[in-house]
Amino acid sequence: MLRGALLVPKVTHRAAILDPRHIGELLRAIDRYAGREETRIALQLAPHVFLRPGELRTAEWNDIDFEEAVWTIPAARTKMRRPHAVPLSKQALALLTRLRAIGNQGRFLFPALHNWQQPICENNLNNALRRLGYEGDEMTAHGFRAMASTLLNESGLWQADAIERAMAHCDPDPVRAAYNRASYWDERVRMAQWWSDHLDGLREIGNVIHVDFCRRRLAKPPSGQDY
Repeated sequence: MLRGALLVPKVTHRAAILDPRHIGELLRAIDRYAGREETRIALQLAPHVFLRPGELRTAEWNDIDFEEAVWTIPAARTKMRRPHAVPLSKQALALLTRLRAIGNQGRFLFPALHNWQQPICENNLNNALRRLGYEGDEMTAHGFRAMASTLLNESGLWQADAIERAMAHCDPDPVRAAYNRASYWDERVRMAQWWSDHLDGLREIGNVIHVDFCRRRLAKPPSGQDY
């Protein structure tokens, strides 16, 4: 019996900004975040690497290979309980280098403010988005994953399987999941750099709207996936 042997993610929809103009607005707002520097860098990194928020906030320096430009999340800290490697773009590496220069003690990239032996709390990034004026029905820390998945698929430049692998999604077909172990690594490396470059382009366009006074268009991620 294989019942219970496979982890089947619960489908959950979280608000995400998908309109390119408003993504640019969001990225500019994050750059202006006036709170803790570590929090600003975490928000800036989130759209580039689109990890699950728990994987991002508990990241450790041992996970980062600067020379190979790879971020590896151990199986114990992933939702699907299998290791996940993320190719790092030049932009992501620059942010991590800036974060390292802060010189915080301990193993965590994003240590808690008053206890560097613990990571930031699970609500930290969502609270920062609220401070920027984004309500919970507009944008969440998890929403960066839906943003990346949606726009990467809409670009038509990348294989769907490569995007799914980048998102660390589990194939719903257990037979295919067992035999299709290709990582699409070379394509994912190219895709990671393209995506970061695309984000830089989006930052330069869009409506210049003060986020504290205007409601933004929100969107739900495509059905059938827990981002």
